[in-house]
Amino acid sequence: MQAASIMTEASPIADLDAALAATGDLARRIGLIRAAIPGRIAFSTSLGLEDQAVLHAISASRADIDIFTLDTGRHFPETLETVAASEARYGVKIRLVAPEAQDVEALTSRDGVLGFRNSIEARKACCDIRKVRPLTRALAGATGWITGLRREQAASRTAIAFAAFDPATKLVKLNPIADWTLAQTESFIGEYGVPVNPLHARGFPSIGCAPCTRAIKPGEDIRAGRWWWEQEANDGIAQKECGLHVTSTEARA
Repeated sequence: MQAASIMTEASPIADLDAALAATGDLARRIGLIRAAIPGRIAFSTSLGLEDQAVLHAISASRADIDIFTLDTGRHFPETLETVAASEARYGVKIRLVAPEAQDVEALTSRDGVLGFRNSIEARKACCDIRKVRPLTRALAGATGWITGLRREQAASRTAIAFAAFDPATKLVKLNPIADWTLAQTESFIGEYGVPVNPLHARGFPSIGCAPCTRAIKPGEDIRAGRWWWEQEANDGIAQKECGLHVTSTEARA
C-alpha cells in the first residue's frame, strides 16, 4: 500500500479501522498498523497507563515504531523516572522532544512563571508552546501517529476511531486501545507487569505537567485533576484538552 493511497483515500483507512476492531489482541493491532501504514509511524507517549500498555505491545510485536515523549520542562520527577524504567525494561529509546527555548522565554516574560492560571487562553498558549508545537516538529515526515486515547476517558473522546485521517496533522491517527475500559487497561498492566508512574497509586489517574495536575478526589472525573482551577461552568471536564487531540474534528473512517 503506497503512502499517498493510505493518506488520501478513505477506503484503506476504513479497512484498517475495521481490521483493528476485529481483533482484541493489542500486539496484533500494532502489527496490523505497521503492516498497513508505510513509512515512519510515530508513537507519542505521555507515560500514562494507556501509553505504557501500548509501549508494551509495541515491544511485544517488535514493530518498527518511532517512540517519543514531549518534555515540557514541567514534568513530575516520577514521570521522568518512568521514562528511564521503560527504556530499561523494553530496551528502547524514548526520544525527549522539548519546546523551543526562545518560545518558552517569551511566554514566561509575557505571562509570568504561573501565568497559565490567569485564563483559559493563557493556559492554552502555554500548552501550545510546550506541547503542540513540539508535537508538530516530532511528527514531521511521519505517515502515522499512534496514541493511547480511549473513548471512555472523556466526553470529547467518545467517538474516536481506531484509525482515521487527522486533518490537523495530515496523518493517519491510530488509537489501538480506543475501545478499552480503564479496568481492561489496569488488568493488562497487572498481567504483564508493565512499569507505571508511581503517581497513579497516589490518586493521579491523568498526569500532565506538575503545576497543572493534582490528585483527584473520590468520585471525581478522571481528568478533574487537570487544570483544576478552571471552573467547569467556563471550560468543563469534557473540554479539558491541551490541543494535542482535537477529537471533535475526527470522524470514523
